Amino acid sequence: MSYLRLRQICLVAGALEPTLAEFAGILGLAICHRDANVARYGLVNALLPLGDSFLEVVAPTRPGTAAGRYLERRGGDGGYMVIIDCDDIERRRKHMAEIGVRIANPLRYEDYIGLQLHPRDTGGAMLELNHTPGGDSLDGPYHPAGPHWQRFRRRDTTCSLLAAELQSGDPATLARRWAKVLEREVTTGAGGTGEISLDLGTLRFVAETDGRGEGLTGLDLAVVDPATMLAAARRRGCPTAGNQLTLCGMRLRLAAA
Repeated sequence: MSYLRLRQICLVAGALEPTLAEFAGILGLAICHRDANVARYGLVNALLPLGDSFLEVVAPTRPGTAAGRYLERRGGDGGYMVIIDCDDIERRRKHMAEIGVRIANPLRYEDYIGLQLHPRDTGGAMLELNHTPGGDSLDGPYHPAGPHWQRFRRRDTTCSLLAAELQSGDPATLARRWAKVLEREVTTGAGGTGEISLDLGTLRFVAETDGRGEGLTGLDLAVVDPATMLAAARRRGCPTAGNQLTLCGMRLRLAAA
């Protein structure tokens, strides 16, 4: 049986290092890899394990980059990409052709194949499907995170990525579009939101309320001590409300692991 796993979330920030310092200081995350290959897109980046998934932060290094234009369009730091790994990448490629979804950026390395889908065809955010040979085990290789990512997991702080949230003026239509791309059903979650369950993680589709337009706006995280993290966020000047804090333009909801 084939799998689809919410494996990586990419955020875009105006400045990389201060943002990384906040993720380290508040969520207790550690950098496992920096990818020099993103320089060709005018970017710098870093990846940080969230249990068996990953948070990536990118920042533009020159004017005129796609990431820079995205920062301008959405009014600041925020969500950029949803990245899902699978074990049947070539079948997924054929499916995209069948339903008329363009591949904006095909990626191929010796140990990695990725399909970045055209955001005008998916809506919501850039969506990538990828496969790392030998990476079927969650503890195995995952090319974007570097060769030794397992050493940098911090399960004593942030344990796992539970869900990603996308907002839209028409969340029901957006959910149906992503369900068609991913060949999964839309179900009704808490509060009547549309949800797509993956084999690791959930995608949730909600109405836009912040005036920033359609996009990737939130993450649900399982953490060891939500109260300590919320206090750390307040000390750093990050907004908090209930079990939620705002960091890098994202609403991060903390659930006790």
